Amino acid sequence: MKKLLLLITFISLPSYSAVSANVSFTSDYIWRGMTQSDGPAIQGGFDYANDSGFYAGIWGSNVNFNDGAGSELDYYFGYGFEMGGIGVDLGYVAFDYPENDTGLDFEEIVLGLSMGDLGLTFALGQDGAPDYTEVSYGIGALGIAYGQYDDYGDNLSISYGFTCGTYDCGLAYSDFSDDGYGADEDAIVFSVSASF
Repeated sequence: MKKLLLLITFISLPSYSAVSANVSFTSDYIWRGMTQSDGPAIQGGFDYANDSGFYAGIWGSNVNFNDGAGSELDYYFGYGFEMGGIGVDLGYVAFDYPENDTGLDFEEIVLGLSMGDLGLTFALGQDGAPDYTEVSYGIGALGIAYGQYDDYGDNLSISYGFTCGTYDCGLAYSDFSDDGYGADEDAIVFSVSASF
């Protein structure tokens, strides 16, 4: 149903819009401070955006939770606009794990606020999924973010983006502090990506 809704949305959008694609390699897929791949990951996706502020897309990566899940597919759409000098982004994300039948799939409604280089994100988990809150700040190519994931723990990340020839590269440090979840992780991650 979610895939059908996304397809219908793509077909019905006006012609003054753009489709882009991205692909990346990362030494470890870190999400909210926790490894999702337990090693290298190949990732990629397609995005659709138009001048009205509407966007939609699909993104995927390999994962390894040692429970049968081998891939992740995310479907999302949303609307971004500016109000009184504050950027507002309201979106929906579905996280699907096609090769896993243990109920890992979940959905979030996401509200993002930004003012200059400061960002604040609220992800509201649906159907009992935990909520997530993150504050971030960018200083040129340097990014700092701190997040709290209900029932899991807190995470801190410091990232630096730079150009590698014709590619976009990044180096990031991530630290996750366990809140009874059973994991306490930290990592240094290198990534290289390209957009088309």
